[in-house]
Amino acid sequence: MRTSLGRAWGSGLSALVVAAGVLAAPGAVAQDVAVQDGGALVAADIPAGYYDSAAGLTGEALKSELNDIISDSDQLSYSQVWTALMATDEDPNNSSNVILLYGGQSRSKSLNGGDVGDWNREHVWAQSHGDFGTSAGPGTDLHHLRPEDVQVNSIRGNKDFDNGGSAVSGAPGSFTDSNSFEPRDAVKGDVARMILYMAVRYEGEDSFADLEPNDTAGNGSVPFHGRLSVLLAWNNEDPVSASEADRNDIIYEDYQHNRNPFIDHPEWADAIWG
Repeated sequence: MRTSLGRAWGSGLSALVVAAGVLAAPGAVAQDVAVQDGGALVAADIPAGYYDSAAGLTGEALKSELNDIISDSDQLSYSQVWTALMATDEDPNNSSNVILLYGGQSRSKSLNGGDVGDWNREHVWAQSHGDFGTSAGPGTDLHHLRPEDVQVNSIRGNKDFDNGGSAVSGAPGSFTDSNSFEPRDAVKGDVARMILYMAVRYEGEDSFADLEPNDTAGNGSVPFHGRLSVLLAWNNEDPVSASEADRNDIIYEDYQHNRNPFIDHPEWADAIWG
């Protein structure tokens, strides 16, 4: 079921539902509200004051301020990522399984590894785009690491994201060509928001490369990821889902203690790059 994302802000006895693109006044208490087709509400908990310093900013000023906010975080080792993904991507209908990103299948948590039929740790921002490997930091950041089938992960490789190509075996609804990968519709927005998070979080600090989105497919080993125009469209076309919001909460509360601002405020993608 597709969801649309609004945001309710409470201050004192009053509350205001703020449409995408409008910020509440600093000091308000924020609560994400995703309104489903059936009218049910699901909430994601944004800590009070977390984004206050970003209110009213756009462009590079907003990007810089968000970097300051989300860089206050903890790092995991690459081995710790296994356990974390079993929590962040747990199948809500089967606690013994995880949901694979590109394929959408439910697979046993015990099948983590490198053999055919296993799932492994997919770096949505490809490791070679900045050459950070599995180093603590960008190589272990849960905000862009997801479970994926070993063979599908290999097919995706280090390709940029774009529309088009041939169907991907093992990942229904996904397509690929020589230099790009198109995920299934249900996670296009998720992928876009993960890429944009990485571009804000890693700005050439902490000895890592300055990661930036661009409008190219076939970036190879340079620290860029594309295609930006397509990612911005995906962000708008595939709204934040309840599972995506829940995942953001789990990472913040239990692991890294930072958030993906584009899940909490999808409108900020266009405010920076639009």
